[in-house]
Amino acid sequence: MIIDPAAVTALPPTLAEIDKRLSADAVVIAKAIDMLGGFAINLVIALVIFVVTLVAAKWASSAARKILSRTRAVRRDPTVLAFLVQIVRVVVIVIGMIAVLQRLGVQTTSIIAVLGAASLAVGLALQGTLSNVAAGVMLLLLRPYRVGEVIEIGGVTGQVQKLDLFTTQLSTAGSSKVIVPNAKVLGDVITNLSGQTNRRIEIHFTVGYGENLNKVREILTNTAIGHFRVLKEPSVWCGVTALQDSAVQVTLQAWVRSDDHFQTQSDLIQAGKEALDRAGVEIPYPHQVSINHGELAMMPAPDQAPVQKD
Repeated sequence: MIIDPAAVTALPPTLAEIDKRLSADAVVIAKAIDMLGGFAINLVIALVIFVVTLVAAKWASSAARKILSRTRAVRRDPTVLAFLVQIVRVVVIVIGMIAVLQRLGVQTTSIIAVLGAASLAVGLALQGTLSNVAAGVMLLLLRPYRVGEVIEIGGVTGQVQKLDLFTTQLSTAGSSKVIVPNAKVLGDVITNLSGQTNRRIEIHFTVGYGENLNKVREILTNTAIGHFRVLKEPSVWCGVTALQDSAVQVTLQAWVRSDDHFQTQSDLIQAGKEALDRAGVEIPYPHQVSINHGELAMMPAPDQAPVQKD
């Protein structure tokens, strides 16, 4: 067997090169294993942080509910209580998720920038909806009315059944459901009819010009005082408030509990009318005068003297 000397001379460098490559591959594999090990450790820590975040969010919401329930301004309003507790829970979860992303090596600054741009785009697309959300937050904070109270918005009167971030739901006297967007509620005049403990009744009666007004006032005042729902304080008031074309307007004012307003007002209108009828007081009403067209044609014009016949 003949061996080429050149081949024998070239063999040692080839083995050295293979050894060098194997060493390089071993270094790469070691770095990859270290990276995978580090990522696995970070992933486990991130999962632990995520679980701790959920537990902390639940604990924080429970603690916030207990603390806020002791606050006088919040404990009587379950809507505000639930809203504030939800805010606490969301804040804890957001902080925990940022910590999880940072542990995984994610640059949260870039994510925040992307979310900001996306929020701007979504905000422009949902401008009306977001305005309702903003108005809902303001209504929950300012509390111009509460669930169960009777309010008037845009000419609609009803009892507040539900208040959330988007709409306010009313129930009218006829059991009709009225849903008003919060942006319209906040931008309109809100009349809270049951926001106060007591409420004043104001009824206008009309009597003839020939009637004894002092007698009329006495009759209406005694009628209101005799009603069992009318409060003693503030006292009942009755007086002349207008001189109309064919009648004198007499106004009766009495104070009642807010819950008794509607029924008591109806009772006083009926009782006042019946009392005036028993006393023989005239309650005038509009009259129509019928004029014959033939007689109207024979009448002279206001600026024309009548024609005298011989």
